[in-house]
Amino acid sequence: MVLAGIENEITDSVEKLSESVVTIRSTRLIENYPFSDAKVNGSGSGLIVDRGGHIITNYHVIQDSDDVEVMLKDGTSYLGKVVGGDRATDIAVIKVEGKNLPAADLGDSEKLKVGQFALAIGNALDLPGAPTVSVGSISAIGRPMPWADFIFEGLLQTDAAINPGNSGGPLADISGKVIGINSAIIPFAQGVGFAIPINTVKWVLEQVMEKGRVTRPMLGVSVINVTPALSRRFRLYTEEGVIVANVSSGGPAERSGLREGDIIQRVGQYEIKSVKDLLRSMSQMHINESVQIRFIRGKSRQETKLRLVEMPVRSIRRQ
Repeated sequence: MVLAGIENEITDSVEKLSESVVTIRSTRLIENYPFSDAKVNGSGSGLIVDRGGHIITNYHVIQDSDDVEVMLKDGTSYLGKVVGGDRATDIAVIKVEGKNLPAADLGDSEKLKVGQFALAIGNALDLPGAPTVSVGSISAIGRPMPWADFIFEGLLQTDAAINPGNSGGPLADISGKVIGINSAIIPFAQGVGFAIPINTVKWVLEQVMEKGRVTRPMLGVSVINVTPALSRRFRLYTEEGVIVANVSSGGPAERSGLREGDIIQRVGQYEIKSVKDLLRSMSQMHINESVQIRFIRGKSRQETKLRLVEMPVRSIRRQ
């Protein structure tokens, strides 16, 4: 009886949520390839987030696209307009001219626990018909990916089957609330997929809806990790922190007196042991915020203060 109750809850949730899942087909024109222009087609998934026609998907699904088609579960097709997107978190927002569309119920990724059920829904392999559904669990929370800098909460890892075409579709809990947006798999692994936490998605969505883009603060430096090997080679006095490799001309770091070779170990209230720590600290701060920087120069520990400025961004082209 207990299993039957769980099964009914899952099927009810899937039935409702699948109405909010869309297929996204994109077309990109490659000029003079190899001797004439060629069109490259791609497909992925998306999620309706309000009744007015705003849809979230992965940035990589629509990147550099010339045309975006959005197809609902019932076969209704719309021409999509890219409102904006964020390469760093792999989230983009599309708008279609639809009314009273079935919007999904967004959950809270801060409340997730490892081991709870997870439902992955999307346009797997661009198969015809209704979205593909797979059931699994949350395998890990806050998981970094070695080949990408997802700079907010880290990623959700799940063993629910995620295939090409699932990108941009929802990862949901057993009640049908969306807890993440499916984004990536490790091809040579078994049951290792990743989703962007929905709280990160909501933050990006809010910024894109308000400004058309995502804004972040920056120090005005390029940095690399301090490693034991670097520490030994250059006789550094620490094995933790990030080394300033370059200081942007006229930026906050230069104005505060930071120089190449300085080792940053604290920004505001955040301890900095690696580049990812610095990225995460920036995600928690605000443009024009004044922050204290603790760093090592030579043998001495020093501090300086600077005011964060907006990071230049390369906006995606709007249609």
